[in-house]
Amino acid sequence: MVTEVRRAGASASSIRLDARALATAVAASFALAYPVCLWQMFQSHGWIFGLGGRPSVTDFMVFWLAGQSALKGMAAAAYVPQFHHAAEVAMSGHAFAGQLPWRNSPLFFFVAAPLALLPYMWSFIVWVAGSLAIYSVVVWRIARTPLALVLACATPAVFLNALCGQNGALSAAVMGAALLNLERRPIVSGVLIGLLSYKPQFGILLPVALLAGGYWRTFASAALTCAACMLASTLVFGADTWRDFLHYLPITSNEILVQGVNGFKKLQTMYGLVRWLGFGNEIAWVMQTGLICIAGAALFWLWRRKVPLALKAAALPLATLLVTPHLFMYDFPLLALSFAFLYRQRAFDGMEFWGLGLANLCIGVFLFLPTPIGMAALLISSVLVVRRVLQAWSAGSPAHLSLQVA
Repeated sequence: MVTEVRRAGASASSIRLDARALATAVAASFALAYPVCLWQMFQSHGWIFGLGGRPSVTDFMVFWLAGQSALKGMAAAAYVPQFHHAAEVAMSGHAFAGQLPWRNSPLFFFVAAPLALLPYMWSFIVWVAGSLAIYSVVVWRIARTPLALVLACATPAVFLNALCGQNGALSAAVMGAALLNLERRPIVSGVLIGLLSYKPQFGILLPVALLAGGYWRTFASAALTCAACMLASTLVFGADTWRDFLHYLPITSNEILVQGVNGFKKLQTMYGLVRWLGFGNEIAWVMQTGLICIAGAALFWLWRRKVPLALKAAALPLATLLVTPHLFMYDFPLLALSFAFLYRQRAFDGMEFWGLGLANLCIGVFLFLPTPIGMAALLISSVLVVRRVLQAWSAGSPAHLSLQVA
């Protein structure tokens, strides 16, 4: 009997090693392939610049042009659709259907304006390389293993961010750093959470988690940072920026959610999935609201329980992605935080390595078949997080697992 148990244990260990080796090899291949692919696209005028040598119409163009407006003392003009579209047409050198409007919080001008000081190409490269470097380091510090660095760079969401120059990696880095400092440096954690308010849809559940966990100093620090950032942006870029931002906020929500101007296939949410399947706005909102209630209640329950803090931190980014109705695939670097905190609690077993691979496969499928397949990645990740929580709960885990920066 003892021999059989030992053999079973050795077999399980072999499966874990095989899964780890396979995951590492695949991740390393993808992480190396991305820069090669981007370089080839750049050489063939498929990235940053188009065939005519003019900048391609991308999300980063929106950031850079908004930064130019801010540098000229006309930050509020970036919110005017006609003005911003005309600037995009002039910069790209050709007219194009639809619009890429600037709808970011005025706080993001503090990022866009410095980027606009550089020539467009170098600004694009510095932004992509810098934000991805910060994101990778944060994920590595969370998981405390070089493997995490490889896996963080291998997710297709990283390639999507680099392709369009979006801010998903920066958002993940800020939230990850905030959670990493939550116990040892609560004030610093609150400041980072306050800075994340440039992406307001990602702040829905942060107060729920902080209040449920009793992190009052972090909550107060986040609130004060938010207020200070709003005041600073008002003084630097003008009060008109907040007026126009708040004016266009419901208009943008109506265009993206109700009218589906970007296509419901791009919305990686329950709302987007229901609309993509052909149902109406009301049914989609009922489904999304139900998911918000379930995820919010589950997160509140979890952050009140005596389970390792790493598991609570793993659940927060995942729940954040689930509850927002406005989510695109370039926001999915946030999901890497959930896996990093799971690994911090303990190394992955075979099922978790396969789950990680399957979730990233779903994200990668979007590159070839744009659909709300991101919901499948979130569902797989939810199963893994819930499984860990149940294991920790049944084992009677200690109330806290330190997340101090090593």
